[in-house]
Amino acid sequence: MHGGCPVGTRYLEREREHLRHVLPGLEEFLAVTPLDELERPGSKALTAFRAAGGPGLVVPAEHGGRGADLLSAVRVQRAVGSRSPSLAVATTMHHFSVASLAEAAAASGGPEWMLLAAVAHDNLLLASGFAEGTTGQGILSPALTARVEGEGADGKIWLSGAKKPCSLARSMDLLTASVALPGPEGGAPSLAVVLVPADAPGVSVRPFWKSPVLAGAESDEVVLEDVEVPPELVVRTGVTEDGRLDRLQTAGFVWFEALMTASYLGVASALVERVLAVPKAGDAVRAEAATAVHGAVLALEGVARKAADGLHETVLADALACRYTAQLLIGRVAEQCVEALGGMAFLSSGDIACLSSACRALAFHPPARARMATALAEHFTGRPLRIP
Repeated sequence: MHGGCPVGTRYLEREREHLRHVLPGLEEFLAVTPLDELERPGSKALTAFRAAGGPGLVVPAEHGGRGADLLSAVRVQRAVGSRSPSLAVATTMHHFSVASLAEAAAASGGPEWMLLAAVAHDNLLLASGFAEGTTGQGILSPALTARVEGEGADGKIWLSGAKKPCSLARSMDLLTASVALPGPEGGAPSLAVVLVPADAPGVSVRPFWKSPVLAGAESDEVVLEDVEVPPELVVRTGVTEDGRLDRLQTAGFVWFEALMTASYLGVASALVERVLAVPKAGDAVRAEAATAVHGAVLALEGVARKAADGLHETVLADALACRYTAQLLIGRVAEQCVEALGGMAFLSSGDIACLSSACRALAFHPPARARMATALAEHFTGRPLRIP
């Protein structure tokens, strides 16, 4: 089945039309390409994403990008997720990194705008080297270690360590990562976001991802061995060891949670779409699955609209609540859809198994629901939101 879409349903048409409008050619490519081709290593999906100008989607228009806001990007990711789970997950890592840079540029007026312009003009892909995927470790915990010589903006930084899994490992142009840097005059260390060119001396990629699920996301291991980072590629944040977030990190988290949730709702939507195309599945099941996902989408779009008024911790808490609700809902909907489609549909094509497995992976992205339980409970009783 091409692109994972039955013919004749109106479901997802709004999102797909939006994708056709903002990234011309991508929806057309995904719609005619078999799902198993899109989900395998070496897929041409990322090439099509570049050709459509996807890297510049959330780059502000004044820097040469498409200027998509969070609501627009949420709709794009749901459409992409319904066609290729791997592409949606991989590009979410890019988009949230770019959105964080855009927030830094707007706040500081520093050189970040030149990077944004380069992303849009040259279709550069940014991978994320944050601590995602490390059991028991928070996303703010640096996955890399820094060796620093000198102080302040002119100090030299060398990075070592590894990030696994790291989506876009083989197609990235830049790796974004968090590092702990010494505070001024021996003060408390603070986090900084660094950008490392993929072709910098000391950067290498090793095989890591062995599962056939989301294999097209290029989630391999990126290794850094004493890699020097130019000062202009270091963005210092206001985050310290207690987990309190500054404006930059809050914005990044909102984008990450919203876009990742949209991506996996897109994958679940692909299953719902198949059920809607099979009347024998029964109206009750078809309506329940469709309305459950639609309700989660409406909630997520509400968060995205709220974000237009400012990216603060209340919006982040809303995004997390939306994500964890969707996470629970998606598992139930996937079970309903697989059962309704029946054993012959499952056996006759690998698409159903692929989508059913892929949509459950939302639970693996940070911060884990159990890890955030105390922080969210405290936030809803009036305390500042922390990311443990």
